[in-house]
Amino acid sequence: MHTDISSWLKFIQLSSMAVLVSACGGGGGSDDALEEGANVFLPSETFVDRCEFPRSGVDPATGQAYEDVAGTELDEKNWLRSWSNELYLWYDEIQDRNPEGYELLEYFDLLVTDERTDSGARKDNFHFYIATEDWVSQSQSGVAVGYGVQWSVIESRPPREVVVAYADTEGATGLPPRGARLLAVDGVDVESADDEVSIDTLNQGLFPSTEGEQHEFTLQYLDNSVETVVLTASAIAADPVQSVKVVEGDMGRRVGYMLFNDHIAPAERELKEAVEVLAAQNIDELVLDLRYNGGGFLAIASQLAYMIAGSVPTAGQTFEQMRFNDKYEGVNPVTGRALEPMPFFDTTLGLSSLTEGAQLPALNLSRVFVLTGATTCSASESIINGLRGVDVEVVQIGGQTCGKPYGFYPTDNCGITYFTIQFQGVNAKGFGDYSDGFVPAGAGSAGVPGCEVADDFTRALGDPLESRFATALNYMASGACEVQGGTATALFEAPAGTSLSSAEGQVFKSAWLENRIMGR
Repeated sequence: MHTDISSWLKFIQLSSMAVLVSACGGGGGSDDALEEGANVFLPSETFVDRCEFPRSGVDPATGQAYEDVAGTELDEKNWLRSWSNELYLWYDEIQDRNPEGYELLEYFDLLVTDERTDSGARKDNFHFYIATEDWVSQSQSGVAVGYGVQWSVIESRPPREVVVAYADTEGATGLPPRGARLLAVDGVDVESADDEVSIDTLNQGLFPSTEGEQHEFTLQYLDNSVETVVLTASAIAADPVQSVKVVEGDMGRRVGYMLFNDHIAPAERELKEAVEVLAAQNIDELVLDLRYNGGGFLAIASQLAYMIAGSVPTAGQTFEQMRFNDKYEGVNPVTGRALEPMPFFDTTLGLSSLTEGAQLPALNLSRVFVLTGATTCSASESIINGLRGVDVEVVQIGGQTCGKPYGFYPTDNCGITYFTIQFQGVNAKGFGDYSDGFVPAGAGSAGVPGCEVADDFTRALGDPLESRFATALNYMASGACEVQGGTATALFEAPAGTSLSSAEGQVFKSAWLENRIMGR
């Protein structure tokens, strides 16, 4: 599965035919098990760096020369086969197929379990790959090709509905605002397109792959005016932390708010600065908006959890313990070190422009309100789970999270970085069973106190009248979900108008931004 969204995920669907690219692939080669050597595996080191097209020069990740040597595509597939058998969390659920019958990336897509969760969803929907040079660029700097806006798909089948969710960079100008409805892309009607050519046009326009691409968008704004604009794709540096502010709540409570969108390296510095601003204003409560945060570096989640809770509940405690497959009960098979839990990191780690080892600020809160939705995944869910593991009260406002208690160590081979599930994360209480997501006010172990509230595209993120934020403020005052018709009431007057005041969509990002990523 490639991370270029226009190719790895065609979210727009025909009325009678889904064009979603399956993560587990299919077709081209024989599905018969190996006639000779089935379930017999040589060590992955036998095949590592034996490349059909070996690279030359210096590896930017190590500063050393690439270790690639001349090999074949079969060597690369045999490496994938052995590596998956060694490290995949559910290695014993992979059907062992003859790699000679498949293309390289098609074969990788098959190295997964076919089992299902209790809800019937695939247990592994998170298997993907990305060109190594793209992985380095996106993970370290947050730079990716786009327009600077994120789209929310409220309905993927006719009658479709796609709106602007937010801007990648706070304060950006010349971009359509949150809540703008997309009516057409390059002349193709978004609502009713029902042939493959039109579907491809929509996807290519929404998710450009090269800098300089231009596409025409017809948009309807919240005041019902309609405008056609041309957007040009460029290398966009995402702004992961936005709208840091303090508002006054009930009984004079000072309520901090921050929108946190991506666990990327620059977020280390931005989160530290945001918490310093909120701490200086002596906030009593925090509303952490994770509704569009699909994940990224787990260490950043640990840092933020510490900055919320402070040293008293987190000192000496586990933020997340990794559990690998049953071959490795006491050893981390990737690093080779004894398996130790990830703590709540209370200092900078040098992930961003900050030097390593500086003390992080803390809000010292015993409770946090987390705004969530279907795009709240993985490392974001770890914040919820990690804090609950040390008895910090989490109140969940919004929608059910996506359910990814699993993680990866990105692994490069021959210019492609592969992500296969290698561990499950559990908190200090040993809990990590939320493969169907955390549910606000839900029953069972993955139910979290709070309120189920739809997204509100008629208000800016961070506006106290936006339904999810308003509901959190009301909950602080009353301890209850005071909602009416899907929007908040009581202390703050609810937005009214179109269905966009009570909608639920999916924001699609690069696959690595929707997962839990570990460094070595």
